[in-house]
Amino acid sequence: MKKDDMKRVMQDWRVVVMVVAIVLALASIYLIPPAFDKGLQGNVQLGLDLEGGSWIQLEYQAELVTFETRENPELLVEGLTRELDAEVHLVEPDVVEIRKPFTRDELEPVFASLGATITQYEIGVSEETANTVKRILEEKINRLGTRDAKVNILTTFGGASRYIRVELAGVDMVTAQEIVGQQGRFDIRIQTVGEETEHVLYGDSITSVGLPTQQPPGSNQWGVSFTISPEGAQAFRESAIRTGATDNPAAHELMMLLDGEMVYSAPLSPDLAARLKVEDVRNLFASTGAGEFGQNRANILEIHLRAGALPVDVQIAGSGSVSAALGEHFKMMSIIAGFVALLTVGLVVYYRYREPTIVIPMLAINTAEIIILLGIARYFTQLDLAAIAGLIAVLGTSIDQLVVITDEVLHEGKVPSPNVYLKRLSRALGIIIVAAITMIIAMLPLALMDLSSLRGFAIITILGVLIGVVITRPAYGKIIMAILSR
Repeated sequence: MKKDDMKRVMQDWRVVVMVVAIVLALASIYLIPPAFDKGLQGNVQLGLDLEGGSWIQLEYQAELVTFETRENPELLVEGLTRELDAEVHLVEPDVVEIRKPFTRDELEPVFASLGATITQYEIGVSEETANTVKRILEEKINRLGTRDAKVNILTTFGGASRYIRVELAGVDMVTAQEIVGQQGRFDIRIQTVGEETEHVLYGDSITSVGLPTQQPPGSNQWGVSFTISPEGAQAFRESAIRTGATDNPAAHELMMLLDGEMVYSAPLSPDLAARLKVEDVRNLFASTGAGEFGQNRANILEIHLRAGALPVDVQIAGSGSVSAALGEHFKMMSIIAGFVALLTVGLVVYYRYREPTIVIPMLAINTAEIIILLGIARYFTQLDLAAIAGLIAVLGTSIDQLVVITDEVLHEGKVPSPNVYLKRLSRALGIIIVAAITMIIAMLPLALMDLSSLRGFAIITILGVLIGVVITRPAYGKIIMAILSR
């Protein structure tokens, strides 16, 4: 290509857009923020397949029950809450969420006694509860400083969310279970008679949490202050008055449990008991002990209070891990697979056209497309084995579409006049756009469904197709016209 021709090509807006996209993608990978110390991957997040790590799948200890009744659904919820001693929420006018594990056989007589019949039973929680659990786990993981983590909700065909899957790249199984396996279900109970206790409120009534402090100031006793909601404060006061804790606080201890483990147990202070007689009290303080041990417990308790109080119990339903050595092996094999795919595609294209000036631009466009794709995808998904499969699929789709453009614009091995060329290029791009829309429609269900192992593949494929149609294909059409018209 002559110097003047090359200058005209580089000044074409399609080529300029592609070059700018490449520059921005490289900046995204290596400069925002600076990541030269991370090697070739830069800021691209690697999944546990490539970096090693652990995954844990949690099952909700709850169920969604669809019912029929002639009574007021609100009265049914009150009755179920009383009879089952569990949290029951009305999700829809005919659907309740019971946040405690029960079988259908156990629930049917209870519903019947309250004038209702069960029409559908599913283990799991509603979408709103599942999203709340996901947000809490993400906040907890981020607060603990664990990076490259994914939390995915897995739903059934009936719409219930039964499982939630947590993937922690670069974290061993023991640490992963410590982070995720203890969900921080915070329960405040009050002693009634003897060893019996009564539930007062759960962690979702906690509205704010203070930093670990010594109480009183300057002492060696550590703890965490926190504030409960007005509804929680009212329930706390009613329980204290009903059980007699306000009249005889020494005989009615206030107990705070975290995942069933006692973290605080002490009678109400005389001052607090006196205040509860006349007003709701929202500000409380949980003591965690003295010295360094008490301080460490206060730090952990703060994390759980802020972001660990799940609205529903969960249990580990499955887990697995990939060692760091195996992850490194997968990483190397993925790089080799990418290079082999690119080389193979180049050989096939060369065999078809027998012209290096066609093959080299194709491979260059292919490489540019992958760079742009990685620069954008780092904000949406991790790079795991499924995502790498998507990259290779994008590579093949890209070459296929570039071949369509090249064959369409050539006529008997020659480049037609500029006007005819542009018409044929438009026709080729039209074919490509239709194919791209078909591909996006096919991949969209995988990208939207809660199939964590396939979402990365679908997202990468969709992004790759969009980048090709919008950025690289128009630029290639201009470049190949200048090269072939020599």
